[in-house]
Amino acid sequence: MSSRGYLGLGSNVGDRRANLQAVVQRLPRHGVTVLRSSSTYDTEPVGLVLDQPKFLNACIAIETEHQPTELLAVCKKVEQEVGRHAGGPRHGPRVIDVDVLLLGDLVYESERLTLPHREVRSRRFVLVPLLELDPELTLPGGGRLAASLQALGGGQDVRLAGSPLPLDSI
Repeated sequence: MSSRGYLGLGSNVGDRRANLQAVVQRLPRHGVTVLRSSSTYDTEPVGLVLDQPKFLNACIAIETEHQPTELLAVCKKVEQEVGRHAGGPRHGPRVIDVDVLLLGDLVYESERLTLPHREVRSRRFVLVPLLELDPELTLPGGGRLAASLQALGGGQDVRLAGSPLPLDSI
């Protein structure tokens, strides 16, 4: 049985847009259909390493038959294919980052993955593109994500950078 979900994409090393596009192109080879892409957004770094280049972020709507741990493994494999290497500081510069944000109405927790993603409500660079894809999106168990975006204070600059990632090149 297939599930719809959302992935968050980010890059701040190299050709950022090409890195995001490479993910969109590779996911179908691993059993993940990309349904839609948000626009791309320039975002300031958040987390432990603030002194680094701005990120380019987007969210994509997907459909897959993979279970959560399989989907996470696919995301990590695609990151490697696009040029991400293991190691480096947490929240540091990276060629690509692919996060599983939501998978259907699933609430899931393991050592490596929590669904919905732990930071989905608190990161403007996730909320803005995610709500572009579905302004009425709610989390499993309730809670409109639009309310989470409204509740965020200042900071976390997010600026429209470009059009959605094309799907026709898949």
